[in-house]
Amino acid sequence: MNNNSQTEHNKTKPEPPLRPTALKNFKKTDDTLAKIVGNFWQLIWANKNPAIDQKTKYLLSLANAVGARRFRQATRELVKAYAAGTTAAEFDELFSLFVWNQGAGEFASEIGPSSLFGAYQMLKEMEANNAKREKIIDALKMQFGEDNPDVATRFTESK
Repeated sequence: MNNNSQTEHNKTKPEPPLRPTALKNFKKTDDTLAKIVGNFWQLIWANKNPAIDQKTKYLLSLANAVGARRFRQATRELVKAYAAGTTAAEFDELFSLFVWNQGAGEFASEIGPSSLFGAYQMLKEMEANNAKREKIIDALKMQFGEDNPDVATRFTESK
């Protein structure tokens, strides 16, 4: 993507389906820390002229989260990456890379039973049934959004 079309794309890009709610936890800790982390987030995720497109950033963030065994973050990044246009075929290759890089045992015991893999399987199944992308995104947000304790980043009181 050249700089002109990238800049044009950034002006019209939609909001990601999951907001960075974890940033609120910094505010609960310290106002100065929250401002520093918030500014850093802006630099990475809200850059007006990024060199790396948003979809690729989500995929890189997803892969890094898997490598660090942060499946909550990885699930959120998958939902955002799908909403940004990532295809099921691209996810197929990425999940194959997880087997390659992490090993079959790690994939079978940690990635396979994770919310991340559940979201991936759900979008693949819905695509196979010819669901429209918007419907899949809505279903991903509902199943793997803030109401899912394996994905949510905010603290909620027990009922």
